[in-house]
Amino acid sequence: MQNKLIAQNAKERYDMRALNLTLLTDLYELTMMQGYFKNPTDQIVVFDAFYRKNPCGGGYAIAAGLEQIIEYVRDLHFSPDDIDYLKSLKIFDTDFLEYLRGFHFTGDIYAVPEGTVVFPREPLLKVIAPVMEAQLIETAILNLLNHQSLIATKASRVVYAAKGDGIMEFGLRRAQGPDAGLYGARAAVIGGCIGTSNVLTGQMFQVPVKGTHAHSWIMSFPDEYTAFKTYAQLYPNACILLVDTYDVLNSGVPNAIRVFKEMRDSGIDLKGYGIRIDSGDLAYLSKQAYKMLSDAGFEDAIISASSDLDEYLIESLKAQGAKINSWGVGTNLITCNDNPAFGGVYKLAAIKNKDDADFIPKIKLSENIEKITNPGNKTIQRIYDKQTGKIRADLICMEHEVFNPDEDMIIFDPIATWKKTKIPGGSYTLRELLIPVFLKGECVYTSPSVMEIQEICRKELNTLWDETRRFANPQEVYVDLSDELYQIKSDLLKKVGQASIE
Repeated sequence: MQNKLIAQNAKERYDMRALNLTLLTDLYELTMMQGYFKNPTDQIVVFDAFYRKNPCGGGYAIAAGLEQIIEYVRDLHFSPDDIDYLKSLKIFDTDFLEYLRGFHFTGDIYAVPEGTVVFPREPLLKVIAPVMEAQLIETAILNLLNHQSLIATKASRVVYAAKGDGIMEFGLRRAQGPDAGLYGARAAVIGGCIGTSNVLTGQMFQVPVKGTHAHSWIMSFPDEYTAFKTYAQLYPNACILLVDTYDVLNSGVPNAIRVFKEMRDSGIDLKGYGIRIDSGDLAYLSKQAYKMLSDAGFEDAIISASSDLDEYLIESLKAQGAKINSWGVGTNLITCNDNPAFGGVYKLAAIKNKDDADFIPKIKLSENIEKITNPGNKTIQRIYDKQTGKIRADLICMEHEVFNPDEDMIIFDPIATWKKTKIPGGSYTLRELLIPVFLKGECVYTSPSVMEIQEICRKELNTLWDETRRFANPQEVYVDLSDELYQIKSDLLKKVGQASIE
């Protein structure tokens, strides 16, 4: 209870330092809002937030950022300062600005829970709201969803490459600003990192914080041995010594061994001790260091490595037999350097008048097939193999559709429609992914803790086949359309296409 109170107080202090995020939006969201205000409508719309391509050439992504979206929507309001600023732009009329003074979100939001494995084209978040409300929140939703989903996905790949070794995130000093470091670390822990160097993230989200010391610590002492000994006296139960300041094998490791022997001889029960290598040929140096440590009776010492690591380098080092069992990953994780943008989008999918029962599906056309949207008020049914628990496919379907897992299901590729698969009845289970988060403007969902989300993510990743998690040419998980949704989409394509010709 005390830890939760500390975390809550930390969040509140950070929020007080932060700006009101209501104006964290693109100007055109507000100009469109004024247009709707000047041309009154009672339209209720459905917007889908989704992405088109898996990051890093992978076979999946991890949904993250929902807790921050909830906080944003819950606090959505225009302060007097916001109104004064918008007035100074001289593009908004007084009556519209007065409307904004009392603005708050009144609609529904459905979302995939954080930590869930997701795939391209399926809605990660769905907004059902009056058109002005749904339009305003687009930018902030994408900002929060895109960033954390990207970093959580990257982290899960790095963790997978380490094959059970611990991954520590320590990219704060290379992150693109405080928020990217703070929430990037949160997402990295969701993706499987055992901890972060970011102390504020640790305080706010109650996740483990970890760290050793810098080269400057070594250099500030007369010699390396004295620096190691002093550090060991301060932190005998977490003594990881950085051994590459001068010479790893001729100085660093021998001095570390000397200190470890002195600790052992003084009766200290060595726990959480070892070395860290931050440069050089990590495969060669770790194997030589392991031999030296083992010969001295310290075969259980941690050998940690850093130095511009990513999933590909870790995978290579593991293949080379590197004797590394702990990894510190910074720049390439917190920036997702090989794929710096998640690419999520927010598209109108359906519309109706307030008193109408049914939505009218809407579709966006494009010369690029992947940019043609899926129309209608939809949800996602995940199909699991009953025997293995692995994902067979995802089915995007209309919100009202019901399926019986005791009956055969035939799914097909919505583009290459001749590619069909029959899933026998009784051999699969179903799970609806989108859950209610806001209903009529009220939040109805409580976010789990970050460590609970990490466990959700771990279980989710275990539902993927190994072929989907590999880095080179991963097997694609099928994301298909139900017969009803496919027919609606086909009819709209014909109708809109014919209208454009005429």
